Amino acid sequence: MTMGVPIGTAANENDLKLTIVNPRNLYDPTPNGYSTAVIVPREGRLAYISGQGGQDNRGALSPDFAVQVEQSYKNLRTALDALGARPEQVAKLTVFVVDHNMSKLEVLTRAVKEMLGETLPAQTLVPVPKLAIEPMLFEVEAVVMLE
Repeated sequence: MTMGVPIGTAANENDLKLTIVNPRNLYDPTPNGYSTAVIVPREGRLAYISGQGGQDNRGALSPDFAVQVEQSYKNLRTALDALGARPEQVAKLTVFVVDHNMSKLEVLTRAVKEMLGETLPAQTLVPVPKLAIEPMLFEVEAVVMLE
C-alpha cells in the first residue's frame, strides 16, 4: 500500500503538484530528509539543476563541511529562484559527499529539512573520494518540476 500526499499550495485546481509516495511496508525515510518516490504530473515540465557546491558568489570555499552544505543549499535556492521555482517543486536530489560518515548525515538531514520543510523529495546520497575541485566536500544536484 502506498501513501500519496499532494504537496504545494494550490491557487486553483489546475496547479501542478508533485505526489509524494512512501509505502507503508518500507522504511520511513522522512526522518532522514527524503521520500521514497515522487510522481511528477504528466503536464509537468522538468528542469535539471547541475551540481551546486559550497562556493560563495566570489568562488570562495570554506574548509568546513557544514558551511559548504549550507552554502550549497543557498546556491540551489538561487538556481530555483532563477527558474521561478519553489523548494516544494524539487522532485529529486542527488548529493555527493566526500568521506561520508554518520555525523555528516546529521548535517545533511538538518540542511535539507531547513530548505524543504515537510516537502521531502526523492534523494540519493553518493559517497565519493573527491569532487571536481580539491577542497570541495559536498555537492547537490536537483530535478525540479516547473509550472
